[in-house]
Formats: sequence, C-alpha cells, structure tokens
Amino acid sequence: MRVIGLIVVWAFTLFNLLVLYWLITAAFKTPLEIFREPLSLPSTLFERGTPFRNFIYAWDTAEFGTAFLNTVLLVAICSVVIVLISAPAAYALSRLGVRGSGPLTGFIAIGMGVPFQTVVIPAFIAMSKVHLTNNLFGLALLYVALSLPFTVFLLTGFFRSLPDELEEAASIDGASATRTFWSIMLPLARGGLITALILNAIGLWNETLLAIVFLQENANFTLARALFTFYNAASYQSEYGGLLAGVAIIVLPMLVMYILLARRIITGLTLGAGK
Repeated sequence: MRVIGLIVVWAFTLFNLLVLYWLITAAFKTPLEIFREPLSLPSTLFERGTPFRNFIYAWDTAEFGTAFLNTVLLVAICSVVIVLISAPAAYALSRLGVRGSGPLTGFIAIGMGVPFQTVVIPAFIAMSKVHLTNNLFGLALLYVALSLPFTVFLLTGFFRSLPDELEEAASIDGASATRTFWSIMLPLARGGLITALILNAIGLWNETLLAIVFLQENANFTLARALFTFYNAASYQSEYGGLLAGVAIIVLPMLVMYILLARRIITGLTLGAGK
C-alpha cells in the first residue's frame, strides 16, 4: 500500500510539473506553436525583442497594471484584517473557558462547509441595496466574512497547543487576559498567524467568482476578474499565447511565494493540528 501511495503521489506531482512547464513555455509561443508543438521550447525564446510579446500584449490589453495594484492592496488588507479578527476570537474560544465555547467552535467549523456559491445571490441582493456592489470595499467585506470560519478554526488549534503555565504565570503577576493575549500568547502563536496570513493571501489572490459577480467596472477589476474579461477578447482574436501569458502573470507570484514558504506553511499546519 505504501508503494502504491508513493506511485500515486509522484504521478500527481509529475503531472502538475508537466502542466506548469506547458503553461510557462506556451506563454512565450505563437498560437500555431501552442497547438502544433505543445511540449517543445518556444522558438521565439532566444529571438531579440520578441520573447515577452505575449506578456506585454496581455498586460496592456487586459489592463493588468490597475488590476495588479487592486489585487495586491485588496489581498494584503483583507488578509491582515482576517487574522486580526480571528486571533482574539480563537484565543477566547480556546483559552478563556468561555461558556459554550465548544458548540460555538463547532458552529464556526460548520461555516467552513457551506459553499460560498450558495450565498452569492443573497449577498448580491443585500449589498446592492446598500450600494456596496461594484466597489472594492464591498468585495473586501465579503472576503473577510467568508474567510473568518477557516481562520478562526485554524488558529484555535494553535492557541490550544500553547502551554498553560505561561498564562498562569502572567495571572500571578497581575496581567489581565487582554495583556496576556497581546504580550505573551500572540507572539508565541506567530507561526500560526503567519500560516493563516499566507493561506488567506493565496486563496484571495486566486478568488474569481465573487469578483466576477460583484465587479463591473474595469477600474475596480482584480487580476482574476480582468483575466475573465480578457479571455473573450483573446479568444476572439486567437491570441492564445497572450491569454496563457495572462494566466502565468496571475499564477506565478503565488506559486513562487508558496515554494519559498512551503516549509513554514506545512510546519504551521502540522503544529496546529497536533494538539
């Protein structure tokens, strides 16, 4: 069974590496090369002035400049706000002995299992009545609200893994629960906070459905929303190289970040689930 498991894991890994190789090489190819020679290196890669034609076309045509700035600001602000809200909530549920904390934690966990596709239409109707559609602030509120259940549940595991003696020592010294949280427990849970921050950033960076539904003006587009609009234009003009270059622009930043921080993410998730 172990051998079969290893074979499946390596086959899945190799398949994903092959897809990544195809995406990166296709982003530099002409449409004809993409279909005729899908796995070959692009012939324009070493030609002067032409290798990045597809990326320039995608960046200019899809207005990725504005969308990139919107996405970076939106993801950074929302990720920080999510962690700032979730950390005190997780600490209170896991360490303060709040009455009903067990059922409440379970209720929050149930929120993780609700497909957010089921709340898109009610949310759109409600937010349109208060004029929060077609702007980044309204989308940010949705991102924060829908990300809280997972983040609270994740951080609850981290706070539970911390030793009780630290809180007891702080209590003997006269520190309040708030002071203990900010000065002692929060720094010790730094690994969990960073893990939650990274996972939220990756998830929000790739979010597409809500951006499509709630954003209509180009000036407010995120990268995923801009790519969705760019898809129609690129397909109509058969600019498949430019379309794949646009996909690469969105995928590669998060891929690089995950590769650089993979060890921290895995360690954080293991620690949080271990106790």
